[in-house]
Amino acid sequence: MSVLRNSTILVTGGTGSFGKAFVQHALAFLDPELVLVYSRDELKQYEIRQHFPAEPRLRPVIGDIRDRDRLTHCMRGVDFVVHAAALKQVDTAEGQGFEFVKTNVVGSQNVIDAALANGVRQVVALSTDKASSPINLYGATKMVADKLFTSSDGGPTRFSVVRYGNVMGSRGSVIPLFQRLGARTGASLPITDKRMTRYLITLDEAVRFVVETFDVMRGGELYVPKIPSVRISDLAEAIAPGCPTYEVGIRPGEKVHEELIAAEDSQRTFQSADRYVVMPTIRRVGYLAPEGCRRVEEGFRYRSDLNSDWLGVEELRALVELIDGPGEPCAVVAPR
Repeated sequence: MSVLRNSTILVTGGTGSFGKAFVQHALAFLDPELVLVYSRDELKQYEIRQHFPAEPRLRPVIGDIRDRDRLTHCMRGVDFVVHAAALKQVDTAEGQGFEFVKTNVVGSQNVIDAALANGVRQVVALSTDKASSPINLYGATKMVADKLFTSSDGGPTRFSVVRYGNVMGSRGSVIPLFQRLGARTGASLPITDKRMTRYLITLDEAVRFVVETFDVMRGGELYVPKIPSVRISDLAEAIAPGCPTYEVGIRPGEKVHEELIAAEDSQRTFQSADRYVVMPTIRRVGYLAPEGCRRVEEGFRYRSDLNSDWLGVEELRALVELIDGPGEPCAVVAPR
């Protein structure tokens, strides 16, 4: 039985793709007393109320994680926090960096301070592959946020981080773009680099992994699920069979391959059958290594092109159809 059962849960960024999926899972399977959906967008708050009509355990709350006083007020009586709020567009961050700092760094510290002030039991923050060996400002802000959470542990409130790759069906996913341009219009598909590889996880898998993390975390760890890699060219073929592609070049701050664990972190990394656990750099007195895990080899790195688990075209097509329904073959047109 999950520790989240019969509790009060607050989800920052609760009207985003992950937030909505988590709320739906919690209401369906965790029997919470109350789920607070913390978000600054009143339209999305209205939409989530329409999605869960007459649900007494759901409470939409208008608020911004940049506002520490508001966060502190809203966390009164909260048992658990899922921190999913963030600014996430890589290219936008390159030109408007301080806005990302205010949300992803200062906002994260506000979540920590509010949780500590209210005696919240556990907090799990969502990270990104961009935070491992960051080369863009978005990734750098998330790396700082990860460090803030994993180093804040030590009191009655426990903090951990979950890091995973691209989420199928989330906002900003390349899948809707490929469907719109290829399978539905017959246009050729833009690919930044045909060598590109990515990790892929479904929303349901991401939600379940976060729920499981609350059950196993001791505090200060960074958890990474073992998930498959994909080639972007295979994903395009799975969504729009026969559609031509053309390269547009790497966007500012973009990587050819995703990394979830850097080689420099290998000395602190353990693995089990389904996840990696990166231990905190500073461990409190009495802290124990995770049960049932073994240490990875020194120099190990978890990068999408080095993965042993891959999804092929047919497997990708089945996943896409499971989420969005079957697509149609692309009319062959000349590439741009």
